[in-house]
Amino acid sequence: MLIDTHCHLDATEFDADRAAVIARAVAAGVRQIVIPAVGRSNFQAVRDLAWSWPGGRYALGIHPLYVAQADDQDLLALAQCLHAWQDDPRLVAVGEIGLDFFVPDHNAPAQRARQEIFYAHQLGLARQFGLPVLLHGRKSQDVLLKYLRRQSPIGGIAHAFNGSFQQAHQFLDLGFSLGMGGALTFDRALQIRRLATQLPIGALVLETDAPDMAPAWLGRDAQGHAQPARNEPAEIAGVADCLASLRGEARAAVIGQCAANAQRSLPRLALVQPI
Repeated sequence: MLIDTHCHLDATEFDADRAAVIARAVAAGVRQIVIPAVGRSNFQAVRDLAWSWPGGRYALGIHPLYVAQADDQDLLALAQCLHAWQDDPRLVAVGEIGLDFFVPDHNAPAQRARQEIFYAHQLGLARQFGLPVLLHGRKSQDVLLKYLRRQSPIGGIAHAFNGSFQQAHQFLDLGFSLGMGGALTFDRALQIRRLATQLPIGALVLETDAPDMAPAWLGRDAQGHAQPARNEPAEIAGVADCLASLRGEARAAVIGQCAANAQRSLPRLALVQPI
């Protein structure tokens, strides 16, 4: 079965046709979708959405790009929700958390330090509640790893992974899987494609990061020019096709192994029967 391990299904881009988006995903073979929170304001929303259809799952966390407007009360609210919902089988991870040193407005020393404080605190909550994490990391892989080693073992998924082979193996050694999504489908994404083909298939999981990170076939108009495009979870079927083609392996085998990897990385995915 196809599992989208990272999809912001609660985003406003889906407000007009969310039910149809879910229906298209189901028709494409998607059986589970993990919906990560990005901040206190959508903790309840992702939980409600995950419970609105049989394949919904969710994660709770404060995204690094939302740290600037967050405070200690947001971390307290996260801890309270994790405590209140700790026995909810659809709560599969703490996330989306991590570090983003790519966006200039968030890369000043004070902002980096603040991100690290929130990241470390949320890793501690993951350990406290026995949950894996969904990690966001841009230009921050080594710092992410430094904190993970202090809290190990936690495990989870390094979302939209685009680091080096050395970093990839360090995440794998810490019990993580690596998320592969729309970026994989672009011919110019040479490093990601090398990772996808040269790492063992047991290291990889599938994701869309919808509505963002649209695959190559959505990012062009009829004349072949680049254009903004909304991604959606049904597109994970095409990502699976691309991964199987790059690896020269059977599509069914790749999908099956990536689903097994997702359930190993996020064990609660196996607790509730998918649709």
